[in-house]
Amino acid sequence: MMYPFLTLDDSTEIVHSEMRSDGSVKVYLEKPDEKDCFHYASCYLPGYEWKDIFGFSQQEIEKYQEIIRSTAIRENI
Repeated sequence: MMYPFLTLDDSTEIVHSEMRSDGSVKVYLEKPDEKDCFHYASCYLPGYEWKDIFGFSQQEIEKYQEIIRSTAIRENI
């Protein structure tokens, strides 16, 4: 199950899973796009391992990672 976490000003939705048995948490990002329908990516904490990236530039992924990192620290993830 995924839980809503944050909606950014650029319409990116960030949701997360429960902590898995191995201690990881999946963070999923999705952003509407006129041409492609949606851009999306998955990030696995605590290692910040990015997978299944579609439509996001490296610069956008770095921006989103900083947002995730700053909120994960506050949430103790």
